[in-house]
Amino acid sequence: MLGIAAPGEFQVSLTALALIITAAFAHSTWNLLAKKAAACRHLIWFACSAGFFILLGPTVWILQSDWHKLGWKAAAFLLATGVLHLFYFASLQKGYQTGDLSVVYPLARGTGPLLSFGGAVLVLHEHPTVLAVLGALLVVSGIMLLSGVRSLLRAGNARVGVFWGALTGVLIACYTIVDGYSVKVLLLSPILVDFAETLFRAAVLTPAAWMDWPRVRTEFHTYWKEALGIAVLTPMGYILVLFAMKIAPVSHIAPAREMSMMIGAYFGSKVLDEGHLVRRMVASALIAGGIFGLVLG
Repeated sequence: MLGIAAPGEFQVSLTALALIITAAFAHSTWNLLAKKAAACRHLIWFACSAGFFILLGPTVWILQSDWHKLGWKAAAFLLATGVLHLFYFASLQKGYQTGDLSVVYPLARGTGPLLSFGGAVLVLHEHPTVLAVLGALLVVSGIMLLSGVRSLLRAGNARVGVFWGALTGVLIACYTIVDGYSVKVLLLSPILVDFAETLFRAAVLTPAAWMDWPRVRTEFHTYWKEALGIAVLTPMGYILVLFAMKIAPVSHIAPAREMSMMIGAYFGSKVLDEGHLVRRMVASALIAGGIFGLVLG
């Protein structure tokens, strides 16, 4: 299953790398906003409702030329990504309500790329090189060090946060493989894929928001800035990742996008005063080394 890269040949092109770096800044920033607004019950609904209107125009334009691609198989995968992303956001928000950003975020992103890497090999039949495998393991090791899982498991009250972080990672792996198949095999537009999951979340969450309208109005006045930031940065970051998946192996992109951990670690330590800056910077260096291996591999 492991291949050998040709001398001087990058498995992750500079274009794909630029997309991943930009997406990493967007991803870590919206997670910081989500942590700050973790007490907002309808945060996901605010964000996906605004995201729906942001993506509506580009999606209509794309469908004018891509409508013929929407058979039953494409519809099934678009529905699947909607369901998986709904559970992902719910799990992530629950984790932020029970643990630190610098614990839940890296733990979720650590289990996600490891499972995505294996899924890309098994489901998408990709053939990563030995260097790519070592790079992926370095990324995951760095993330585990970043989250401090060993010390967390000694504290009973922190285990709930660890659970939600790990569950979020499993959901990340599932939607990564589903969406990778959609853009690489079914040739669906990344914008269309992201619009489908945004529309699904908005549709499912709207009845609950409508029945709780007094709280919705109160939370909107308190958290509208965070919700708008998430509505813009979430689709931007993920659409860039999907475009990267179209031009590079999913088994490389899934771990490489976790460079957002380095930014998230800094935010957790300096912006949210969660401490442990030295350990998190060492872990970030491991992640950076792993990404370098993925690019060269």
